[in-house]
Amino acid sequence: MQSRSITSSYLDRYRHIAEQASPAEALLPLTGAQRRFVLARRMRPGARPDLVPLFFAFPRGSVDVARLHAAACHLAALHPALRARVEVRRGVPVQRLGTPGGWVRRLPVPPGGPAADTLRRALAAWPSDGPPLRLLLAADDGPGGPRDLLALVLDHTVCDEQSLGRITADLTLAYGGGLGPRDVPALRAAGEAAAYGEAVRLQLTAEERASAPGSLAYWAGRLAGLRPPPVASGAPSDAPDAAGTGSAEHRLPLPEGGARAVAFPAALDACAAAARTAYGDAYVPALGYPWGGRPVTAEPVLGCFLNTVVHPADDAGPDARTTAWWDDLDHADAPFDEVVHAARGAGVPWAGRLDGLLTFEDLGRRPPLRLGDATGHETHLDDRPLPGPFAVTVSYGRDLLVRMAWQRSALSDERAGEAFARLVSTLSATAAA
Repeated sequence: MQSRSITSSYLDRYRHIAEQASPAEALLPLTGAQRRFVLARRMRPGARPDLVPLFFAFPRGSVDVARLHAAACHLAALHPALRARVEVRRGVPVQRLGTPGGWVRRLPVPPGGPAADTLRRALAAWPSDGPPLRLLLAADDGPGGPRDLLALVLDHTVCDEQSLGRITADLTLAYGGGLGPRDVPALRAAGEAAAYGEAVRLQLTAEERASAPGSLAYWAGRLAGLRPPPVASGAPSDAPDAAGTGSAEHRLPLPEGGARAVAFPAALDACAAAARTAYGDAYVPALGYPWGGRPVTAEPVLGCFLNTVVHPADDAGPDARTTAWWDDLDHADAPFDEVVHAARGAGVPWAGRLDGLLTFEDLGRRPPLRLGDATGHETHLDDRPLPGPFAVTVSYGRDLLVRMAWQRSALSDERAGEAFARLVSTLSATAAA
């Protein structure tokens, strides 16, 4: 008899939990991406979550903390994902919609110390209790003069790229209008909660369909060539490390007519080249990248509707890699845990650890954050905790901003520098062609 998929089994257990809960608890299941983030958190020392931070510089004194707190509470009242809390009931992870709350903190900065260091420490010490959206402010004398550095931070279980644009847009409107949680009518709040629940159910339906034997057999064959590099001695790949992280960045001009559909496979090929340089040709590392969006018939609600797609960093050329990538997208709804299970069942020597991460962000989808009369200048902070040995971010705007960060416990600065140089040269050659 054919065994049930992980997704089907999870939904059966969730329904059993939900049937025994009171309607007032407003329980919902977790999408495949949310399950992965929760599992990864439980496996990490200190139960660290995956965080998605954005950093904005504002002129000193231009941000009203009380007004910002009211706006954050307004967003939590409007968007169900921002008042969701993940719980584990009898071994089954669920999300419960709670009361809206905001978290805005002005952090003291030591005299002469940079605000960036204060924000990094706050991210590293992220407390598990509290809302999934938090706003942290720290003041210093930046390169352009006195500034307030604002960190807009989300737990990855409640957001994806599409959500980030919605949050900056809605936070701008709420702050500018002086809105708070009571400015969300009960009827609209109920409608948003229903739309969010429906989007989660539609996502799980798509994931259950993508967990069919044929799709999982595809992934077992696709990942058969993985040969993971060893974990750095004495330092698990997802553990925070006292040596910190290194980073590098480079800007590349966009080729004429350089569309996103062309830019992403080029970035994926360059990232694979960087991974082989970092680990050596004896290995075929596993890269991961987020992909996906809301189900076609779902409302454009805020939440986590993506999947982490696995990509073998083999020595295929750019044309072969692009062809394989298009085939992968036909099966990209298969949840990460299903893919790992299928690969393991086929004898692939891979336990689900990702050796590198690629994130591709389209800056055209993210409106600027404006708080009153001041528009935040988005900036980037280095030396933040990483969920894997190295991570590459390619920001697609007027040009390509290529950034790479690495755990020094996993990669030396010299080896990482060589990998980044290979990344940039490969991407430059593709753009030139």
